[in-house]
Amino acid sequence: MLLSLHTPARAQLPRSARTLVRGGQIERPDSVRRRLDSLRTEAAARCFDSIARAHYAADSAFVAAARTDADPAELDSLAALRFAEGPGALAPRRKVFRKGWLMSDSMGLSKVTWVSALLPGYGQIYNKQYWKLPVFYGAMGTGLALFIHENSRFKPLKRAYEAYTDRSSVRTPELDALQERMIRSNTRRQIYLGVTLASYIYSIGDAAVSYSTNEVSRVKKATTLACIFPGAGQIYNRSYWKVPFVVGGFASMIYCIDWNNRGYQRFKKAYGLVADYDNHPENYPDGPTDEFSGRYSASYLRDLRNNFRRNRDLCIILTGALYVIQIIDAHVDAHLKDYDISDDLSMNLEPLVDYTFVPAQGSNRPVFGFNLSLTF
Repeated sequence: MLLSLHTPARAQLPRSARTLVRGGQIERPDSVRRRLDSLRTEAAARCFDSIARAHYAADSAFVAAARTDADPAELDSLAALRFAEGPGALAPRRKVFRKGWLMSDSMGLSKVTWVSALLPGYGQIYNKQYWKLPVFYGAMGTGLALFIHENSRFKPLKRAYEAYTDRSSVRTPELDALQERMIRSNTRRQIYLGVTLASYIYSIGDAAVSYSTNEVSRVKKATTLACIFPGAGQIYNRSYWKVPFVVGGFASMIYCIDWNNRGYQRFKKAYGLVADYDNHPENYPDGPTDEFSGRYSASYLRDLRNNFRRNRDLCIILTGALYVIQIIDAHVDAHLKDYDISDDLSMNLEPLVDYTFVPAQGSNRPVFGFNLSLTF
């Protein structure tokens, strides 16, 4: 087909038409150029997709940082970095931790506490408070050495007392002197054991309080301290008025457990002597040898023994319940410490007077009511 055009020979139409005109005749589109153009289009699309994917990854990193409790200034710096340096600026980077399972920077508070319970003094080493090690080790070592020494003196006295009372519980000057020596030795032994345990528990609590490697909320620290020692969580929350109730409750429960246990041991021994006398009276020519001299029957002593044992077990259960309750109290109280009770949390109820246009009357009509507003 011929086309007459008033243009010079070998003129070219706009490049987007991809049509050449030579000598007034339109030629077919160039297939090679069209293929090259399609390749260029595909390459441009791939480039655009890679840029969009990189921007999406950068925006995802920004959103992930925003969902955490990050500082607003830090988020602003992330946004500035996002637009200033391009999508590759927020690429994830691997943190460098100290090597070793026991000295890793990624160790949490719970793990440090448990390891400190197994290895006393580890928390002070982890927190780099080396000057505390001689204090804790000295107190624990001294208390433990004194306890072992006193326990070696207490055991022979206890064996002699039990051997004497297994034959007869009648009060004699020899039995009273032996019991007095045993009680004094047992008191010193318990004091030394208390010093050792107090130093050990305090070292664990100090490791938890001084922990600052990773960000830890007040709630977790308060709960951890309450688990380590009853009342420590209340002290950390500065709820000092609760400490006497917690400590007094535990002291009362421990006293009740000890009192009922002593009663259980007492009537258990008396019941054993009376029951043996009832079964073999020929072995006791002087009559019953229990501390009550046979005034109570074996069934009555058995009932008393069972009552003291039941009360002792009940006190142990109540002590466990009190331990759990004080942990819950420390956990909840730490949450409430951060609860906002400012004036921004308010409810206002105000009268409302408004005018509404009524088409039927062709005028405005007053409307009365209440306006309730909540601020939070």
